[in-house]
Amino acid sequence: MAATDLSPRKKSPRAPSIPLDEAIEKALKVYDRERLHPAPTDVVAQHMGYKDANNGRALGALASLRYYGLVERHSNGLLSVTKDVENYKFAPTGEMSRAYLRRFLAAPPIFAELLDRYSSGLPSDGNLRYELIQRDFLPSTAESLVGIFRRSAEFAQALGQRAAEEPGPQPVATDEEEEVAVQVAQSMSVANSRAQPPKDDRVIDESSHDRIPVRLSGGRRAWLLIPHEFHEADKARLKAQIDLLLTEDEEL
Repeated sequence: MAATDLSPRKKSPRAPSIPLDEAIEKALKVYDRERLHPAPTDVVAQHMGYKDANNGRALGALASLRYYGLVERHSNGLLSVTKDVENYKFAPTGEMSRAYLRRFLAAPPIFAELLDRYSSGLPSDGNLRYELIQRDFLPSTAESLVGIFRRSAEFAQALGQRAAEEPGPQPVATDEEEEVAVQVAQSMSVANSRAQPPKDDRVIDESSHDRIPVRLSGGRRAWLLIPHEFHEADKARLKAQIDLLLTEDEEL
């Protein structure tokens, strides 16, 4: 007679079983009836559209709302909608609403990890499924969770935001280059104050130059036009010219 396997059945880590948009819809139904007041689990389940909380679908939905941070359980066992749901419902701007959506999406630990790993965009479903299985999710659970996470992330518009909103890295000047830039800006300020017309009025082709902003004191700004071919000898000559201009200014 074959031995019976009495080892406990493996379970997947905790994760939502419904997407974020569906969870928020259910949470808002509860809020419309109860506001932020605690209520028995069966009553909350009924507000969400279930007969009671004594079935798998209702329990899964309630657990999902808790994972997203949409409802909370009190010490007496009652459930209530969280303050963040109310804030989301009455957010005065779309950006504030999206900020709350991204907060809800990142509440489940597994979703927070995936958002951090794939912040610029999601890979294929197969790649995501493999990633979840490596994190101890059962294959069947991983299959459904891929769709839940993808739909939730699209609803919250949470992917690719950083690349679209933040500027790219700016080149960092060396100490010597920064000193030259400051001195050039100072000499240009002196020249402007004297209001002298330029000796050479030829038009400069800016397409062959880099236009470099330099911040001055008092909120002012100067712009430098540096040719693309700028050598060490050019830098030394420019610095010497700046020193000459600064010397003339000190003698005034």
